[in-house]
Amino acid sequence: MVLKSLTLTNYKNFDSQTFDFNDKINCFVGNNGVGKTNVLDAIYHLSFGKSYFNPVSSQNIKHDESFFAISGDYNKNDEAEKIIVSLKKGQKKVIKRNGKPYDKFSDHIGFLPLVIISPADRDLIIEGSATRRSFLDSVISQSDKAYLTNLIKYNKVLSQRNSLLKYFALNNTFNKDTLEVYNFQLNELGHAVFEKRKEFIKVFIPIFKSRYQAISNGNEEVEIVYSSDLQEKTLDHLLQENLNKDKALQYTSVGIHKDDLIFEIEGHPIKKFGSQGQQKSLLIALKLAQFDFIKRQSGEIPILLLDDIFDKLDEQRVSQIIKLVDDENFGQLFISDTHADRTEQVVKQVHQSYEIFKLGS
Repeated sequence: MVLKSLTLTNYKNFDSQTFDFNDKINCFVGNNGVGKTNVLDAIYHLSFGKSYFNPVSSQNIKHDESFFAISGDYNKNDEAEKIIVSLKKGQKKVIKRNGKPYDKFSDHIGFLPLVIISPADRDLIIEGSATRRSFLDSVISQSDKAYLTNLIKYNKVLSQRNSLLKYFALNNTFNKDTLEVYNFQLNELGHAVFEKRKEFIKVFIPIFKSRYQAISNGNEEVEIVYSSDLQEKTLDHLLQENLNKDKALQYTSVGIHKDDLIFEIEGHPIKKFGSQGQQKSLLIALKLAQFDFIKRQSGEIPILLLDDIFDKLDEQRVSQIIKLVDDENFGQLFISDTHADRTEQVVKQVHQSYEIFKLGS
C-alpha cells in the first residue's frame, strides 16, 4: 500500500496544498510552525478518520474558514483508492472511499494500516489509563473488526447504564430488573473484549521485548503487565459486588473500561524508575512492535510516520531506527524534521529512494 498524493484544503494552517509522494521515503523539513506535523496528521486522519493530536475535529479547520477536506490517492493491492475526509462547521464529519460515504466510521478502520511515532507518545507513560487503553484498542482494531464492534457496543451500553444510575439518584428510585439488562450485556461484551486483549498481550510482549533490545542495546528487562478487573472475577459478579458503590458514584466503577497497561523496567514502573533514554526506547519499541503486529495480522505493511523524531532522540537511537527501516521490509515512510541537511544525511544511509519537501520557504 502506497499513498501517491495528498491534497489539503483549509486543514490547520494550509489553504490549499497538494503533495505527490515517493513510494518509499518522504521528508518534510522546515522551521517549527510551518506545518510539518500537520501534514503527517492529515495522513493519520485518512487512516483513522480523526486527528492524532487534536480530537476536537472542528479545531482542525483553518482559522476563519467553514470547512476542511483531506484527500488521499492510494495504490492498494494494485488498485487505485481515493479516500476523502471532510468536515463542515455544524455538521458531521464525512469519510468517503471512492466517492461513497461510509455508514459507520468503524468500517474504515484497518483499511489503511498506519503507525505513528511522535513526541506526543510520551503521554502513554505519563498520562492516565485511558491513553494506554486507547493505544491497546487502536492496535487490535486495525486487524480485528469483531473486537472494534464489541468495544463500541460495550461503550454504548456502559453509557446507558451510567445514565440509568444517574436517573436513579436524581429520582430517588431503583429498578433492579432494568439494571440487570445492562449488566448482562456488559458482561457478555466485556468478556469478549477482555479475552481479545489477553490474547493480544500474549502475542505482543515477545515482539515488544525483541524491539526494545534492538533499539536500546541494553541488558535491562522490560515488561508489559495487563491489569484488568476481570483477571479475578467475571464482570457480572463484579457489577453485583459493586452495586452500592456504583449507585453512590452514579457511574460504573468496574469493567474493561478501567483496564490498564503497566510498563515496567527491572520489575519497577518505568514512569518512576526509568531514565529518559529508557522511556524513549520503550516508546519506540512499543510503536515498532505495533507495526510488526499489524503487519503480521493483516498481511499488509503499514505506513510509518516519524514526527519530529530527530529532535527528540539521540543519534544512536535515530541510527537504530534508520537501520531497522533499511534492513527490513518496511513500506512507505514519512518523516518530519527541522533540519534539512541532517535529514538528508540520515536518509542517504538508507538504500531507498526519497523525496524532501521544504515547507515555509
